Amino acid sequence: MTYQERQWMPNSIYHITARGNHGDNIFRQEDDFENYCSILNNNILYFKDKFEVYCYCLMSNHVHLVMKIMDQSTGNFFARLHGIYARNYNSKYDYTGHLFQDRYFAKLISSDEQFLTVSRYVHLNPVKAKIVENPEAYKWSSYSMFTGNKQERIIDASKILFHFKESGNCREAYKKFVEGVANNNKLLPPRDM
Repeated sequence: MTYQERQWMPNSIYHITARGNHGDNIFRQEDDFENYCSILNNNILYFKDKFEVYCYCLMSNHVHLVMKIMDQSTGNFFARLHGIYARNYNSKYDYTGHLFQDRYFAKLISSDEQFLTVSRYVHLNPVKAKIVENPEAYKWSSYSMFTGNKQERIIDASKILFHFKESGNCREAYKKFVEGVANNNKLLPPRDM
């Protein structure tokens, strides 16, 4: 089967998702999540200045990444990321076959409002899945880095937090935005990125 080449736009932000084959888990143990994070971080360094990750959430059978693509398509980035992870996973669990279902899915983010809404959606995934009651309780997302309770790793939260700078405390304002406490219209100034 041949694939049509994925369309991408340089200097654009995308919401990327990838699922386990047949909906199967791609993370079985805590160290699997940590391994994926480590490979993701190394991938960002490997493709220096080509990609920026703004937020992420790793669920047991899928991943969410919100990232900016500078001047290179995401194909090589994900071939390397998921190729290395799948080889490690297959070796560890004596697994054969495709770990990921098809190719990853990429949705262009075309406005600031969509950018912020997608980041909230990504961070609320474990809450919607009823894994945790509060997004900060979930270990495998970037949310605690946004609230300042964890040191930033992998991500650059500043591009999202910038939109909340006029609140006086952008981290607290983002937390209210995600957790639905504040008036969203007040927290979504119309800005071009």
